[in-house]
Amino acid sequence: MTRFTLVTLGICALLAAAMLWGGVWPALALAYMTVFAFFMDKISALAQVDHPGQEFPSGNALSVTLGLLHFPLLYGGIAALTSSDTLTATNKILLFITLSLFLGQVSNSNAHELIHRSPRALRRLGMAVYSAVLFGHHASAHVRVHHVHAATDRDPNSARMGESYYAYAPRAWIGALREGFRAENRLRKGHGLHPYLWYGLGALTSLAIAYAIGQTEGALWLLGLSAYAQAQLLLSDYVQHYGLRRSETDGRTEPVGPQHSWNAPQGFTSALMLNAPRHSDHHAHPARPYPGLDLDRQAMPILPHSLPMMAVIALVPPLWRRIMDKRARKWATSRAV
Repeated sequence: MTRFTLVTLGICALLAAAMLWGGVWPALALAYMTVFAFFMDKISALAQVDHPGQEFPSGNALSVTLGLLHFPLLYGGIAALTSSDTLTATNKILLFITLSLFLGQVSNSNAHELIHRSPRALRRLGMAVYSAVLFGHHASAHVRVHHVHAATDRDPNSARMGESYYAYAPRAWIGALREGFRAENRLRKGHGLHPYLWYGLGALTSLAIAYAIGQTEGALWLLGLSAYAQAQLLLSDYVQHYGLRRSETDGRTEPVGPQHSWNAPQGFTSALMLNAPRHSDHHAHPARPYPGLDLDRQAMPILPHSLPMMAVIALVPPLWRRIMDKRARKWATSRAV
């Protein structure tokens, strides 16, 4: 657990320093999430073992720590962004970008882990994290829709071959909101308070806190941070399932397998994202804690670069399709043979 702890809490410490002291700290925090992460993926000795086995601890302690840190970092960031005493305009721009990257890559990955845990308290913490960035419905849509229908057209979050991120993002956001609501309706059948009510209350509470911190400006900063974080989550889903489809025979869809998700083996960004780039094994074993996720470079589709790097490439559709379409077709062809 050492590398997961050092890499994730390292950015938390840099963000806190950036908010409190300004100066060079916002630039260092942004460099940590971008340039440093890029080079550490290339040269570091933090590369993960492909087959870690189950000797690792569950990682719940770190997940709870990161989940609880999400709130002071989010609202502390809003306080720093609305204050003119500590940060310069340049500091604020750098802090906004870095905090958004943290929310979209680290905190999102951690909330994703939490909503898959069995203890109710952990699941609720994950839901609270998503609700704080106005994305609570993802807690329902991810578990009840995405994991059921991944790599099929019935899943709004599985990108189709040739579909650009810009066409995918609004379709996935609206589709997940709608299908998650329908899935909860089918499950609950009118019993108890609907989860979407809690997501709405959580979002309103988050907006109220932001407003109390910085009035209208505080609420606008929250909207901006949330939009940036949500865009990164959608980018991750876009990249990790692009062009991969489960076959259907006699109306039956094949079980989800290692060939239905894209994976990335890079050590530093995998630690930063709590092994989220090991996506195939997560879909095969959703309850498996992140330290024990497996990677099979022969049986699983492997991205040519790290997940964050591929997310950047996805923003340029012609370049993305030139890199990824042939790879997706190769996997479809190899399975058909």
